[in-house]
Parts: sequence; C-alpha cells; structure tokens
Amino acid sequence: MGKNIKDTLRPHPAALSIKKRLGTKGLSVRLSRRGFLKSLSGAVVTAVASTGLLPRQRGEAYVSPVGEGLRTRTVRIKVNGVPYRLEVEPRRTLADVLRKDLGLTGTKISCDRAECGACTVIMNGKTIYACTALAARANGKEVTTVEGLADGNKLHPIQESFIEFDAFQCGFCTSGFLVSSKALLDKNPRPTRDEIKLALSGNLCRCAAYNHIFAAVEAAAKKL
Repeated sequence: MGKNIKDTLRPHPAALSIKKRLGTKGLSVRLSRRGFLKSLSGAVVTAVASTGLLPRQRGEAYVSPVGEGLRTRTVRIKVNGVPYRLEVEPRRTLADVLRKDLGLTGTKISCDRAECGACTVIMNGKTIYACTALAARANGKEVTTVEGLADGNKLHPIQESFIEFDAFQCGFCTSGFLVSSKALLDKNPRPTRDEIKLALSGNLCRCAAYNHIFAAVEAAAKKL
C-alpha cells in the first residue's frame, strides 16, 4: 500500500535478464506481468520441443518410444535342459519371458524389485532374481526354474522334504526357497544350519515358516 507508483512500473528482474541474455531489439523494459509470463511460456515450449517431448510434426525425424516399434533381440537360452531361441524386446525381464513366453509360471513375481526372492532361478550355477534380470542377460546361459527340479512325476528330495516338514503356508515364496535350496545343496551337500540360513537369506517367507524350511533343507541333504 505504501509503494510509490513508480516502483510498480519498474521492469521485472526477469525481464531485464531476458533482454540482457537475448539482446532482443525493441523488447519493452516495462514488461507487464502478463507479457513476462507469455515470454516465459514461449521459452518453456522451446525447451520442451528441443527434448523431443512434443508431438511430431509432418516430415520430422521421429525416434519411437519404448514399446512402439521397438526392435527385438535374439536370445538363445537353455531352460531346464530344453534349448530355446526367442525374440524378445531388450526391456523385458527374464521372469516375464519365463512366465509368458515359456509358460513356466513357477517363477513367481511378488515384490518385483529384487527383495523377496520369489522369482529366484539358477543361471549357470548361481541364483539370481529373475524379476530384475533382463532376458537378454540370459543369452547363451543355462537356467533352472522350480519346474526343473522334479524328474517327471518323481519329486526332487528337496520338494519331498518341504512336504514332509510342512515348510510352507501360503506357498507363494516356496518355489524361490526350493530353487535356492537346490543351488545350496549342489555346492554344499552337507550344510550346517547357519550355512542354510545364510544361503536362504535372500528369500523371504511372509508366513515365517523359517524353522520348517531350515529343517526341510537339512532333511533333504541327508536324503541326497
């Protein structure tokens, strides 16, 4: 209320900055608020256009976004002893390809961010989280999923032990625990309880059936 009328007519600092940087002839120093916002909007549009975010115009070169006209990559992979040749988009995960392309739905997707271990598979002897591993990463590799544990109708000793010791409740995490247990016993046929805990530390059981799971792995080790 106490401002002099001349103060309200002083140029906006941003207006002076625009004039100084652009050197635009004829730019009114007494740029109104509305005029300044219009100039600012024009600058924003120009900046956005330079990033390619605006709709393409006729005749312009256009880089397609992910999912639109994306090229595929050939992936040769052996899953549970069966060789496959797949054409997959580079952005797809191994879990997605296993479930949707090969129908191996035993590989569960739960957290989808490499935390719970439900999607665990064995790739070239090492356990990995399939939900965050790109399918292209598995090119030329051998992968074992929970479906590869049983021999036809004959269950693997680890699977039998999980049933005997009631090592599951809801069962959603079970396939990941089975695969991790298989990887452990392949490397260490006689693990201690502490070694079992360490090997399965990347798998979470929301139902907290850990003691049953550890006992089942110990029993499976004796069977093997």
